[in-house]
Formats: sequence, structure tokens, C-alpha cells
Amino acid sequence: MPRIRFPRRGSMQVWPRVRAKRSYARVRNFKLSNEIKLNGFIGYKAGMTHVVLNDPFPNSPTKGMEVTWSVTVIECPPLRAISLKFYKIYGDEQKVVGEIYANNIDKTVKRYYQLPKELKNKEANDFDSVRLLAYTQPKLTNIKKTPEVLEIPISGSKESALEYGKKLLNSEIKISDVFKDNQLVDVHGVTKGKGVQGPVKRFGVAILSHKAHKTKRGVAGLGPWTPSKVSWRRPVAGKMGYHSRTEYNKHLLKIGNKPAEVMPKGDFLNYGKVKTDYILIKGSVMGSKKRAIILTTPRRENKRLIPQQLEISYISKSSKQG
Repeated sequence: MPRIRFPRRGSMQVWPRVRAKRSYARVRNFKLSNEIKLNGFIGYKAGMTHVVLNDPFPNSPTKGMEVTWSVTVIECPPLRAISLKFYKIYGDEQKVVGEIYANNIDKTVKRYYQLPKELKNKEANDFDSVRLLAYTQPKLTNIKKTPEVLEIPISGSKESALEYGKKLLNSEIKISDVFKDNQLVDVHGVTKGKGVQGPVKRFGVAILSHKAHKTKRGVAGLGPWTPSKVSWRRPVAGKMGYHSRTEYNKHLLKIGNKPAEVMPKGDFLNYGKVKTDYILIKGSVMGSKKRAIILTTPRRENKRLIPQQLEISYISKSSKQG
């Protein structure tokens, strides 16, 4: 009788299964271009709805017909700057060689980010890159007061990046200053935390017969008696979710400044009202409601995914209460 082979159960895509250290992702690499601009933004996940539009893809079976797309609404209150940082490359690492602080830094920033007692400006003459240390303004929304802080690089030549960074230092930065309608973005966030879960939900293993083993919702064997050790490859119960994840080439459909265009009847469930600028992202986005979502310029941009013309004819405002 031939031996029956089964594929392994569960995903080994990301190991070890560590939980995120904070509620929003850490972005290690940014895609820089020759265009002078800020390369990222932070928003807050409000909820989902759907839009109706004519299918814009020329090779689609439903070309020119009305289609319905699910979209995620992300509220994007304006960012403000803490400082402008100058970096110099020494071998394999970068070091801060100078920093210029903004004039009016919100007092709520001190709850999260430790500032020096005396803010002394030091502009560097010899540097390789410039980054803007920015913070969000969640107090403009309904969710909380404590902001998120993120370093965002400025692309372009050194001189032009410095000049552009000084303009942003004491002004509000809107989502429309960084991105535009109908483009691709990378989305970074932290997934929902699901607590301690068993092997069936955590790894998708098969449920065993009640006669064959001592357990049904588990694996038949955890390994040999000698050595008496459970391998990390064995699907066992444990904490699930709350992981940092990145989704590449998400379609940014629209940037809007009129919240009434997307506000459903009864407001967004577990979020409330959208009060500031917002964006519509095609499909779902990781994380729970009110969680900070980081948007960056795409690292693996696939221009075939961007339709030439995109006209949204209807945005659903139906109640999300069920």
C-alpha cells in the first residue's frame, strides 16, 4: 500500500510568534524617490463600508459594468512636527548629528515621548538624510488624547529635503500633502489580539476522532519520549494575534475632507463619528477599530494594479449596527 502524504498543518510564514511591543507597527525601511515629499502618514481605522463604481480594468470580465468594492475608512487628522533630525552614515549604521525643534509642541506629546529639558537647536552642515519626527493629533477625533510618534524620512536631495522639512516644522501636514487619489500604498499595522487559542483555531489542525486519542482538538503526538522535549514546530495552544504585519500595494481610492460623505447612520460601530480628513482603502486593513495604521509609499509598486480612470458613483451610508 503506498504511503499517504499529507501537507503540514498551519502557517510557518512568520516565526517566532511574537506579539507586537506597541499598538502600532514599526517601519524599518522606507522607499525613497527623487520627488520632494514626506514618505508616510498615520491614520486611525474607523470601519468598513462599500462603494459602487464602473469597473475600470480593461481586461476584466465586468469591464464598464457597475461593481461593488468593499473599502476601509481610515480617519487621518493632520500631523504636526516635533523636530527635524539630521542623520549621517558611519559604516553600517546611521547616527543623529543634529536636530531642530518645532516652536509649539503639544503638551500631550510629553505623555508618550520623552523630550529633553532644554530644546537646543543644532543644525548639521554635514549630513546624509533628513527625517521629520511627527506626531498625530487624536484629540481632533473621538478616540483618545495620547498621540503616536513616528520618524518619517523626506525624499529628494539633501538641500531640497532640508528646505522642505523646515516648511513642515511649524505647520500642519495633511494627508493630501503626502498622497493622492487612485494610487498604491503600503499599509503597516498590528493585527487583532485574540488571546490564548487552541491548536485548531491557531494552526487549523484537523479535529480527531473521539475514539482514537485522548484529545479531539489537538495533535495526536507532541514528539518522542526521548528526548522529552516539545519542538517549536508542534502546533500547540498559545497566544494568537497582535502581530505586526505589512500589506503591499493596497489601492487608495479616495482622499476626502467632508466626513458626511462616508458617515453611516448611527455612526461607525465602536468608533463614533469621523471628524477630519479620511481615506478609502480597497479591501480590509489589519487591526481593530481606533488602531493606528501607518501608510507609506509602496516598496514593490505594481502599476498594472492602478486603473487610469476611477469614478466612484456611490458610497454606502447604511447603518453598521447590524
